[in-house]
Amino acid sequence: MAKKTVRDVDVSGKRVLVRVDFNVPLDKEGHVTDDTRIKAALPTIKYLTGEKARVILMSHLGRPKGQVNDSYRLDAVAARLEQLLGAPVRKVDDCIGEQVQQAVDELGEGDVLLLENLRFHPGEEKNEAGFARQLAALGDLLVNDAFGTAHRAHASNQGVAQLLPAVAGFLMEKEITMLGQVLGSPSRPFVAIMGGAKVSDKIGVIDNLLTRVDALLIGGGMANTFLKAAGYETGKSLLEPDKVELAGQLLQRAREKGVEMLLPVDVVVAPAASPDASFRVVPVNAVPGDDMILDIGPETVQQFGDRLKGAATVVWNGPLGVFEMEPFARGTIGIARALADSNAVTVIGGGDSAAAVEKAGVAGRITHISTGGGASLKFLEGKELPGVAALLDK
Repeated sequence: MAKKTVRDVDVSGKRVLVRVDFNVPLDKEGHVTDDTRIKAALPTIKYLTGEKARVILMSHLGRPKGQVNDSYRLDAVAARLEQLLGAPVRKVDDCIGEQVQQAVDELGEGDVLLLENLRFHPGEEKNEAGFARQLAALGDLLVNDAFGTAHRAHASNQGVAQLLPAVAGFLMEKEITMLGQVLGSPSRPFVAIMGGAKVSDKIGVIDNLLTRVDALLIGGGMANTFLKAAGYETGKSLLEPDKVELAGQLLQRAREKGVEMLLPVDVVVAPAASPDASFRVVPVNAVPGDDMILDIGPETVQQFGDRLKGAATVVWNGPLGVFEMEPFARGTIGIARALADSNAVTVIGGGDSAAAVEKAGVAGRITHISTGGGASLKFLEGKELPGVAALLDK
């Protein structure tokens, strides 16, 4: 990796601002229901406390739109972090100002302080210089360990990095290394699986991957637009009519580049996307006009699975059906299991695909599950991420 990491700087006794991604789901009582992202930051936090740094954590939670909103406070996150760390975590009710400065001044070596939700201030998402200056005044250096927000130019990752020496944490390092390896020097055959609702969300990724992969497997709502481009009727399925021509061009480009592009051969259809709708499996050339495609069928799972058996590298982004509903989750779960059974280096591009491998019970058998859906998509597009670009080069 071409960027400096926390290992490359002296942190002993320093006030270290750490941008973490503690944007975790909370239940109605305000308890953390999934602590995966908190656990992902532990190696960096433990390293810093072990090196006697004064650790100041900053994160966002949800979308409070630049205003204080009690349901987005980080108190529950602080409590869960304290349990996981097995050490006290002090929490303050703001992320800038006198009270915060005083809390920072009181930190001893190895102490941990969590600042309040950054997005309570409009300056965070607007990347305001004044807000970045107030954050930077709290620390001597910045460690960015929030890959999930690296594709956004916000005050806490890009603004502060222009004012303090900025390096990558261990999670950020792992993400950049794994995704960089997949794009830069993958073992072959290299297979990509693309799902999710819309072609428009993934055009850049598909475009970039067509120059790198040996095969591309298409599922999810976006497959409908490709099926339409290939001349199939899709009934009442989710479709992007204005992207059918583009889908046809991508199919043509794949042929020209010798990339095998696999579309579903059978699909699960129902009159509505409802967990209790009556559903059935039909070939793609026999989708009834009153039905919608809601999952890939068993024959497609078999074909996709066979293609994965010989792969050496696989990257997957986006579910292959409406997997949050049991009847339409079988395709996604089938592919997750096929991935786990393969001998390939397997990389999951965060978001719903990460939830899918958890649901399938195979997360422990995947090489790397990215913590950033949007960030991993931008990376796979070949785009520079502002939060990464702002870090010091080695």
